[in-house]
Amino acid sequence: MDTTPSPSAMNNATTATLMEQVLYEVKRVVVGQDRFLERVMVAMLAQGHLLVEGVPGLAKTLTVKTLASTIQGSFKRIQFTPDLVPADLVGTRLYNQRTGEFSTTLGPVFTHLLLADEINRAPAKVQSALLEVMQERQVTIAGETHKVPAPFLVMATQNPIETEGTYALPEAQVDRFMMKVLLGYPTEEEEFVIAQRALAAPVQVLPVATTAQLSALQAECRSVYVDPSLLQYAVKLVAATRAPAQHGVQDIAQFIACGASPRATICLAEGAQALAMLRGRAYVLPEDMTDLAADVLRHRLSLSYEALSDGLDADALIARIMAKIPAPARPLHHLQNSLGTHHEQQAA
Repeated sequence: MDTTPSPSAMNNATTATLMEQVLYEVKRVVVGQDRFLERVMVAMLAQGHLLVEGVPGLAKTLTVKTLASTIQGSFKRIQFTPDLVPADLVGTRLYNQRTGEFSTTLGPVFTHLLLADEINRAPAKVQSALLEVMQERQVTIAGETHKVPAPFLVMATQNPIETEGTYALPEAQVDRFMMKVLLGYPTEEEEFVIAQRALAAPVQVLPVATTAQLSALQAECRSVYVDPSLLQYAVKLVAATRAPAQHGVQDIAQFIACGASPRATICLAEGAQALAMLRGRAYVLPEDMTDLAADVLRHRLSLSYEALSDGLDADALIARIMAKIPAPARPLHHLQNSLGTHHEQQAA
């Protein structure tokens, strides 16, 4: 029996190794936040964008800046304020008195990794200026279209505590974000290491990949196999947020004012492809979808006044839906491979 690994299996191993190297370099600087780092990598591979909610000081900026260094990409940070105008983001046309001509000045969105800090501090017209660039990956200035560099990732942050002087994100823009990740405080052990590293000499991050390699990985990510049963599972999860009674969760119908759009189904499938690729597989397993479900859905649910008065959040409702709709079984060949690997390890 030929035991030579197939080219696709070797390719998956190479991809997983490259992403591990990138994560290793980031972890030399950033302590903890493993789940958040994994979600950033998923969003990058799946060509999505991230909405991050957490208090200041949790290394959000440091994470994206370090990641940009490891992939040799550019990084820009925009601090959103109430007096910001759309031209501050995308750029504008300037008149040159010396030459008597207009020239285009491109804004900070023309970068590989863009951090939109405290995005809810700017008015809706500024937030909406990000819409075109997030979806189309291009900006139109005075009728001229300009492409942003590839790969391109927007990571927007929100502070969950201070709500005074903030503007709620438009529904259309919230839906553009692939995932919403909630950041918590580090453990005491992690905080001790953070303090140690802060007192030591700064760590120099090594570039371990290129933007061209990352673009190739994004294209490869699209070829990860998603079984129709898993796609059907994603459809059912999302549909249950729109019509709970039809999926056996009628008790939560009063708590959801508006469910998730079909874009949620697409994001769940694409995110599962990226997560499977990160884990060194060319096919998606049920746990790839279940791990991402809450992150993909939580910002897409509009809760009713009943939910708010009962103290229910989107995560609690998503958990109820997932408990009622079971994930499909793992593929038989994967179970056989896992069993074979287990026996080999025992024999060794």
